[in-house]
Amino acid sequence: MSDINILVPDLPESVADATVAVWHKKIGDHVKQNDILVEIETDKIMLEIPAQHTGILKEILEKEGSIVTSKQLLGRLLCKKIHDDMEKDIVNIHHDQEIQTSSQLSSRSIQEESDNDISGFAIVKESSDNKDLFDQSFNNNQMHHNIAQQKSVSKKNDFFVKGRDETRVPMTRLRKKIAERLVNVKQNTAMLTTFNEVDMTSIMNLRTKYAKIFEQRHGVRLGFMSFFVKAVFEALKLFPEINASIDGEEIVYYNYFDISIAVSTDRGLVTPVLRNVDNMSIVDIEKQIKCMSMKGRDGKLKVEELDGGNFTITNGGIFGSLMSTPIINPPQSAILGMHAIKERPVVIDQQIVILPMMYLALSYDHRLIDGKDSISCLITIKDMLEDPIRFLLEI
Repeated sequence: MSDINILVPDLPESVADATVAVWHKKIGDHVKQNDILVEIETDKIMLEIPAQHTGILKEILEKEGSIVTSKQLLGRLLCKKIHDDMEKDIVNIHHDQEIQTSSQLSSRSIQEESDNDISGFAIVKESSDNKDLFDQSFNNNQMHHNIAQQKSVSKKNDFFVKGRDETRVPMTRLRKKIAERLVNVKQNTAMLTTFNEVDMTSIMNLRTKYAKIFEQRHGVRLGFMSFFVKAVFEALKLFPEINASIDGEEIVYYNYFDISIAVSTDRGLVTPVLRNVDNMSIVDIEKQIKCMSMKGRDGKLKVEELDGGNFTITNGGIFGSLMSTPIINPPQSAILGMHAIKERPVVIDQQIVILPMMYLALSYDHRLIDGKDSISCLITIKDMLEDPIRFLLEI
């Protein structure tokens, strides 16, 4: 028999500590190798800690809500051969609980029978004191009737009170971090948003024509996001100030192109990073986006997959948003917001036509990016999307 320590995994330098979110096992539970013992939450992701061996959870040292750091001891697992004494202890615990439950049920049954005997008093023996007994019975019944009425009123009051209850739960680390970052952006940047609209006809026609063969050949669907990533990349090449950030009193210009994609999860919004998009094809981008979305949904994203990023794309259109003002993802200086595609009347060559249109929103830090550059950047993205053949010609 041996004790195996359950430790916090190595956390990246950008993550100072974590919070014990939930223990999936209790002390005394049998555990199989690779069973998830506990989940810890950082300000970026949730990390699962599996059992390294088969055994019994012997000890929990850090309860849910505790703040922990890298390599900190969370608990201990009793592995391999298990002492008979420990097995007996576990059995005895369950046996004692059963005895206690049985005893409580017996006591409750006796009490209920006693109550019934007191409140019944339906049969009165023949005696000279029958009248007194009858009066006593009447008084007892009246007393219990009044108590029953009070309980009924109390239950009604409880019902109305419960209907107006409030539930308080602590914010998750991720939600707190998101809140801090959003407030920080509003307070410490000169954020402005410029809007435009794009005709999605060309991209929708491409998808209609090639979607089936694309999926058959590459094993992934042809979506909209890959076109937007490509369009943003072309715009960032032309406007280096947007592919930059402010660090104190310095401007950092990035000579590489890493684009964050906003992914909604049950725990909040995360932004995994597509790295070196200048070397990625449409196929590569679609495969990466699918992989990141699945990891985000299952809580499998790693911290290093969320670090960095020079520019963010977020798509509120998947939830039906027609227009919004996206908030910059610090320390980045700009973010592009996609929205729902709606057929709208548009004037083309003095003729009113119905086209599938999408509103675009580019939020930017005015301390670094001038209005002219932000507007020109958004127009470049619009032009690329309306004529996607330019991606292939690089014009």
